[in-house]
Amino acid sequence: MAIIGKLLKRVLILHKSVKKVRRKPKASKQQTKTLLKLLSKAQFTAFGTYHGFGKILSADNPVKAFQNQVPVFDYNKLYKEWWHKSLEGLEDICWPGKIKYFALSSGTSESTSKRIPITADLLKSNNKTSMRQVMTLAHLNLPEETFTKGVLMLGGSTDLINKGHYLEGDLSGINQANIPTWFHAFYKPGRNIARERDWEKKIEKVVENAPNWDIAIIAGVPSWIQITLEKIIKRYNLKNIHEIWPNFVVYTHGGVSFQPYKKGFEKLLGKPIQYLETYLASEGFLAYQSRKDAKGMQLVLDTGIFFEFIPFNSSNFDDNGLPTANAKILWIDEVNDFEEYAILISTNAGTWRYLIGDTIRFTDLEKHEIIITGRTKHYLSLCGEHLSVDNMNRALNEASEHFNVTVKEFTVVGVPDGSLFAHKWYLGVDEPLDKEQFIAYVDQRLCELNDDYLTERKHALKNIYVEVLPSEIFYNWMKKNGRFGSQSKFPRVLKGERVADWTDFIITNPVKS
Repeated sequence: MAIIGKLLKRVLILHKSVKKVRRKPKASKQQTKTLLKLLSKAQFTAFGTYHGFGKILSADNPVKAFQNQVPVFDYNKLYKEWWHKSLEGLEDICWPGKIKYFALSSGTSESTSKRIPITADLLKSNNKTSMRQVMTLAHLNLPEETFTKGVLMLGGSTDLINKGHYLEGDLSGINQANIPTWFHAFYKPGRNIARERDWEKKIEKVVENAPNWDIAIIAGVPSWIQITLEKIIKRYNLKNIHEIWPNFVVYTHGGVSFQPYKKGFEKLLGKPIQYLETYLASEGFLAYQSRKDAKGMQLVLDTGIFFEFIPFNSSNFDDNGLPTANAKILWIDEVNDFEEYAILISTNAGTWRYLIGDTIRFTDLEKHEIIITGRTKHYLSLCGEHLSVDNMNRALNEASEHFNVTVKEFTVVGVPDGSLFAHKWYLGVDEPLDKEQFIAYVDQRLCELNDDYLTERKHALKNIYVEVLPSEIFYNWMKKNGRFGSQSKFPRVLKGERVADWTDFIITNPVKS
């Protein structure tokens, strides 16, 4: 393992020197080439034949022809019209061949699990992008011994469920079941623990084995990594996690904004570490942080994903977070750095013009770096306040810093308030908190961050309420709703029937102090 680590370090140094002189092709050229490859490979599938991929390939402007001939899909539409056939075992539906894997993705917007197709081509693309992010470690000036230590990847079970025609499980479990052989020398928790399907048992096994490992890099969703580290610290009566893993230097996170978790996470550390963000969705590895201290993640434009962008505003989206019939749709050459966009992706897993549900904003157009700002269905606009998850995260993070308190989870609900409206915040906090002062601070920061919110606070948005709960209630609710696992995240905005489900759960399932 030490030899492999030294070789990896040398490869990273060589990559760093080569990258300085290598010029990247123009983004539009990369994306056009990507689209043509996708269309060419899928032109004889049922989807490709129906939508005239052959004609698109011969068009003078294949991007515009593609946009004109292929409609926009969300999950329900694509599943109902096409993907269900692949689940039934049929071949050549949206991508050549038979789909071997389907990733279970509950996301944070739907009440039932989605099944996202995972092809061999997509897995290759994911691995290629993963290696690119590994190469970014060359820019972090890490100690050489880092590359001989363990990498803890806390993900779903690699013991995938056999459904007859296909295997299904969390994307993280599918990916880890297909990691390169050489990486097993570093990979923790190891094959046996990785197969565990019971999430609570898996975390317990990680806690039990923690003293046997020398971890340098950790990857996983912030909430579950934080819970695991807290359990390790408590079990072994430690002051911080570095007392057991002194070589822990890098945390790679994704899935949700790290902002609300950062303060609580850093309370678990004995020394500073470096952070790298990833945008690895069930549908593909879309972006990763390629530079130290970069404000955003670099979109991956040349590994099998074609991107389109819909300005996220009332002209292009209805109140349910779905695109309007005449929504304006752009591609990489037409975006700017001051608008918020919803993303459409077409991939080498037979995902075509698919509304992935996330909203983003470009932080660097030249480097094609983005930040995730929220979800198309996770925003509040009861009366025109247009409050995004990005606004919520920023205000909550600043309030946490100001009051020196850790908010482990939160969600917001829009409610009627007499003839007007109100927001109600639910905060998962396990320490004393003056909730009225805290929410007043959040409210003030939201007024400063969002002009629409400020206007409506003077008119239709009458009140802001808050309820502070033990963080355990949030995790128990996820467990009750089948969302207890490696990629499960608590929704930042609750709407519709889920509001009643949440409020009833709080009343009937109090956590004993």
